[in-house]
Amino acid sequence: MRLGLLAVLMCLPLMARAEGGRAGEFDYYVLALSWSPNWCALEGDAKGSDQCDARHDHGWILHGLWPQYHRGWPSFCPTAERPPSRAMTADMADIMGTSGLAWYQWKKHGACSGLSAADYYALSREAYGRIVRPEVFRRLDRPVRLPAAVVEEAFLKANPQLDRDGITITCKDGHIQEARICLSRDLDPVPCGRDVVRDCRLRDALFNPVR
Repeated sequence: MRLGLLAVLMCLPLMARAEGGRAGEFDYYVLALSWSPNWCALEGDAKGSDQCDARHDHGWILHGLWPQYHRGWPSFCPTAERPPSRAMTADMADIMGTSGLAWYQWKKHGACSGLSAADYYALSREAYGRIVRPEVFRRLDRPVRLPAAVVEEAFLKANPQLDRDGITITCKDGHIQEARICLSRDLDPVPCGRDVVRDCRLRDALFNPVR
């Protein structure tokens, strides 16, 4: 009983840092790239998300640019910055899938950056543009199963500036979910913290083609 209570108490500082935080105080960014066809298969189609509409051909989209501590992360930070306008969020839909995601990412993560909404979106777009998304995955014409490590290797080959300790591939419900890349405040590659480096170990993860 005492050991269980001690474990909870030891976790409290980290848990507290995962909600709230002071805007502008963080160690590095995580650039999260989501494979849109898999998200649509798992969630988006059921929600009727415009991101999944047949007129689009999204591949790796920008899930978000997340301020991160070396251990833990801030979120929903109080900020004096004005929230983004509808025009701002709509302008991000080309790389984020929907304006709704752009709004939510500002509210949860962008407010913790210490930047204005306009500057946060501009930095997010710059970070997205600095990473080469491997074209090989857009050439698929049918669903395939592959080791998550293959996805990581493809990103490393396309981005020789990245190291293995600066990227992680995540899975969800047997599908490849995201590529998460760790960047400095200046958007240079940096090693990921231990709570970010949690590579998917699946050897038969599902990868759906672009529609």
